[in-house]
Order: sequence, then structure tokens, then C-alpha cells
Amino acid sequence: QLQASGGGLVQAGGSLRVSCVASGSINSFNVMGWFRQAPGKERELVATITRGGRTIYADSVKGRCTISGDFAENTVYLQMNNLKPEDTAVHYCHFKAGIFNDLNYWGKGTLVTVSS
Repeated sequence: QLQASGGGLVQAGGSLRVSCVASGSINSFNVMGWFRQAPGKERELVATITRGGRTIYADSVKGRCTISGDFAENTVYLQMNNLKPEDTAVHYCHFKAGIFNDLNYWGKGTLVTVSS
């Protein structure tokens, strides 16, 4: 079970940090990341981090967001700076496990709202 937290309301230009921790029957995760879904839009990748420390960011958040993870604690963080109204979305954490990274786990989401 993945539990995300840290969302909220912030003014444009502000910062938020969301976090997600896995609990329960825990696999050894290989990838942890964040996706987001804005109203009326499809879910999209925000950022991911691998156990080896490799990160990937969506172009829309590069330079404004930093993903970090503690694979020993099964926790992932997303620091978001200089937030824009278009960042408003439900943010979902997503973990992958398995030899082929074919085991997918989703959190319930945390809402980030950026006011103009």
C-alpha cells in the first residue's frame, strides 16, 4: 500500500513537497516516481528515480522539481518549486518491482492546487 501526503494549496511561485511511503507486504522496489492528472486530462509522468539513482523528468517540470528516494525506507519525495497554475493536479506515486519491473503499485493521490 502506498500512502501519499503533502499536497495542498499554494500560490503561484510557491513550493510544496509531496512524499509517498510504501507499507504492508513490501517488495524490493526498483523504480519510484510521480505521475499527475489534471482535471479533464490524462495522467502524465512527472518524474521517476531508479534504485541506481537515475532520474527522469517531464519537460514541463525540469528545473523546477527534484525527485529523491530512499529505497531502504520505500519512500519517495518530490520537491516542487516555482509552482504554476498548470501544475494543479492530483499527484500519484508509482512504484515498480519485479525482475522485469512488471509489478506496478499506485498510491491514491494527493491534490496539489496552485492559485494564480
